[in-house]
Amino acid sequence: MMNAGPPDATKPMPSIGAVLREATAALAALPQASPHLEAALLLCEATGYTRTQLLAWPETELGEADLARFEVLIQRRLAGEPIAYIRGRQAFWTLELQVTPDTLIPRPETELLVELALERLHAEAPLLVLDAGSGSGAIAAALASERPTWTLIATDRSLGAARTAGSNLRTYALGNAGIVACDWLTPIAERSLHAIVGNPPYIPDTDPHLKRGDLPWEPRSALAAGPDGLDAIRTLSTQATSRLRPAGFIALEHGFDQGPAVRAIFKRHGFEDIRTHPDLEGRERATTGRLPVTSRR
Repeated sequence: MMNAGPPDATKPMPSIGAVLREATAALAALPQASPHLEAALLLCEATGYTRTQLLAWPETELGEADLARFEVLIQRRLAGEPIAYIRGRQAFWTLELQVTPDTLIPRPETELLVELALERLHAEAPLLVLDAGSGSGAIAAALASERPTWTLIATDRSLGAARTAGSNLRTYALGNAGIVACDWLTPIAERSLHAIVGNPPYIPDTDPHLKRGDLPWEPRSALAAGPDGLDAIRTLSTQATSRLRPAGFIALEHGFDQGPAVRAIFKRHGFEDIRTHPDLEGRERATTGRLPVTSRR
């Protein structure tokens, strides 16, 4: 993107503004990118400046080392690597979480699950809530930070993801949350949970979107789940009926066109008060339900 030749001592180094304009133009070629924002974030990463400082000092010349670091970051992004993996972190809820290629990148639509749990569960009660397939620990960390009386269990079968989630929980000193490396709810005691919240994989195995944007870089096991994308949701719904207490709550994220199928799965497993909730763009994004007050199982 930039001149890689030896520096000319007689020529001034490029300014913040000039570098941002050039990088923004280069990133505009990427699909699903936010060129100006991403250029600014990567320049902050390379220089240690804040975005406010970039805006305030566009005429400031960059040093050779900063420029070289920025060039490396830009080239990684132009190769398609997600900016969250390049920076090693991603904002979610009120937190900034460590992310790695072992974890799904937390997305804004998943915050709907946090909102639903906060709205539907008793704020002051000592509840036991499980974040199923936690990845970076995003949902567990967000809920633990908002509800100190709750105990959060995050589960993920990926050891790499479990390590990342544990690191995030320690970063925010969330003593009311822990991570267990396991397959969904397998080791969880029967009738022990007040709620299960999760963002399981829900993309069909052959969906062409798996080859687009950030998805090829993310762990496939966290994205795809069988021919119709619903295998993980079926497994969780089955296991939930024995792990949840009577009147226990479940909230799972799913694809925008999967609401009817998820409602049918919940109904088949005995859940009541089944509702599907839209995201900020009005697309069906999460379905909730409760076990009967007197469980039939």
